[in-house]
Amino acid sequence: MAHDVKKSDAEWRAELSPEQYAVLREAATERAWTGELLDESRAGLYTCAACGAELFKSGTKFDSGCGWPSFYESVDPEAVTLIEDTSLGMVRTEVRCAACDSHLGHVFDDGFGTPTGDRYCMNSLALGFTPAE
Repeated sequence: MAHDVKKSDAEWRAELSPEQYAVLREAATERAWTGELLDESRAGLYTCAACGAELFKSGTKFDSGCGWPSFYESVDPEAVTLIEDTSLGMVRTEVRCAACDSHLGHVFDDGFGTPTGDRYCMNSLALGFTPAE
């Protein structure tokens, strides 16, 4: 999926809350255990809060105990972009929305017991949720 959603910084600031802007456009992290979607258990689809792109199916969500919504795979490998992140003195893999290049969170290969072994640890502020009908 190409980066097809292009907006100016002013447009992003106008559309997102200050907290969402900090996470999605400046790669901030919301505090653990505070996200609205952490305990969401209904069937549905998780989307990018910035552009609405489909990111994760509810059936791939699991309780990893990390304090952020966790998934074991994206809805499509091309829905997200993975980037090496060496900030904070460690090596991690950042997850970005492939459609608009917004920061979503990080993925770790420590998802014990999941079919993929991955733990996509996402910020609730970076996600939208649409319940299944």
